[in-house]
Amino acid sequence: MANAILRIVVTAVSLAAAVNLVGGLRFEGKWWMMLIIAIIFGFVNSIIKPLVKLFMLPFLVLTLGLFTLVINAFMLELTAYLSRGFNLGFYVQGFWAAFKGALVISIVNMVLQWAAASWVRER
Repeated sequence: MANAILRIVVTAVSLAAAVNLVGGLRFEGKWWMMLIIAIIFGFVNSIIKPLVKLFMLPFLVLTLGLFTLVINAFMLELTAYLSRGFNLGFYVQGFWAAFKGALVISIVNMVLQWAAASWVRER
């Protein structure tokens, strides 16, 4: 349970970093709404993304995995679309904003997961 909460918080911080660093990503809401968006993003990445990767396997092999960046951008756009249904105030304006945002989210998430894992190991 604590691990799941930590992952949600790390994802929310990664999303917030992307919103602050990438033009074309907007968040207009309260801080706790970012946690709900992180849950939606986690759902999209754990349920929908593997299915998309399965269907896009020929492109993934052909591009040596670089097509994953495009898939990540579409998962971010899908998250924005789903969050609009809940009036959470998360917007992505175009593919390139989603592409850059997905890159930032991946990098920040990786660094924070590494830092959190080393912090947990020390305790």
